[in-house]
Amino acid sequence: MLQTRLPTPQALKALPGPYLLFLGDITEPGYAKTAFGLRDWAPGHCTGEFGCEGGTVTAGLPRMTPAEAAAQGARSMVIGVANAGGVIPDAWVGPILQAMEAGLDIISGMHVRMGEIERLRDAASLLGRRLIDVREPPRGIQVATGRPRSGKRLLTLGTDCALGKKYTALALTKAFTQRGVDADFRASGQTGILIAGSGIPMDAVVSDFAAGAAEMLSPDAAADHWDVIEGQGSLFHPAYAAVSLALLHGSQPDIVVICHQPGRERVLGHPHFALPSIEETIALALQLGRRTQPAIRCAGVSLNTSHMDEADALRLLATESERLGCAVADPMRGGAAFERLVEDCLA
Repeated sequence: MLQTRLPTPQALKALPGPYLLFLGDITEPGYAKTAFGLRDWAPGHCTGEFGCEGGTVTAGLPRMTPAEAAAQGARSMVIGVANAGGVIPDAWVGPILQAMEAGLDIISGMHVRMGEIERLRDAASLLGRRLIDVREPPRGIQVATGRPRSGKRLLTLGTDCALGKKYTALALTKAFTQRGVDADFRASGQTGILIAGSGIPMDAVVSDFAAGAAEMLSPDAAADHWDVIEGQGSLFHPAYAAVSLALLHGSQPDIVVICHQPGRERVLGHPHFALPSIEETIALALQLGRRTQPAIRCAGVSLNTSHMDEADALRLLATESERLGCAVADPMRGGAAFERLVEDCLA
């Protein structure tokens, strides 16, 4: 049996909370998925939000300074942004220092390690604060073997970044367990790790070992156990296709669920590239997935309709289900469409 050395849930759940969510100076909501994910899936750990001048994105939480958050019981500030490249811009250093001065530790899921930034490192040492980087892969990852593993696996795949792969995986895991199915959510990104308490940040793994990390993330399991694996990027993405393919090959999913946001036509952050269609994404996922899992199938489609009113969303779910010939649902809306998707995943 494949041996795992994942960060333990106990270790990550010991992170100092509650959290103040830092939104930086971003103006694109798609880059705030860490803040949104914590707000929606760990609301009891979120005290409020804080941002820089010029930022226009909000998670809908009370706006407060680090000092105000500390007075209300916050123990750390989480960088709630996942920007291109995972960098900490100079404009964020001042607000992060302000949070440390207010008594908060700093939790980051960025690629850049906070200790590499001299001003943050020196301030943390002087003030006795912790700089906690969760985008740190475990040791001992091996090259993928492609060996079949016991248990059942579901992987969420998308037509683009930041459109619902994590939410879909979390919602399906919850639905499976509510039906008495033994299931685990397997986090593959920093936000999922903060929510679940364990996982592997796939985009921080050296490329040669990424598929091996996916094997490590979903090891051998009981025949009736489901690992529901959070997807990353897109197989068509000009920058992030590599991590998507590594997850697909290493996860060896029995089932894929394709995620899409209706109305999005261009790749997030790369507007000169058009989004692939749902049909193209299904076809490519099955073609590539058969390399390590010949029996792979698509169980359905998850649509992020958060920008639509309910009547229009339900109408679209129905028409897309008829057009594509499979279950199509918005997991956050639930209802009969989502029940059908769950049933088709478990069929």
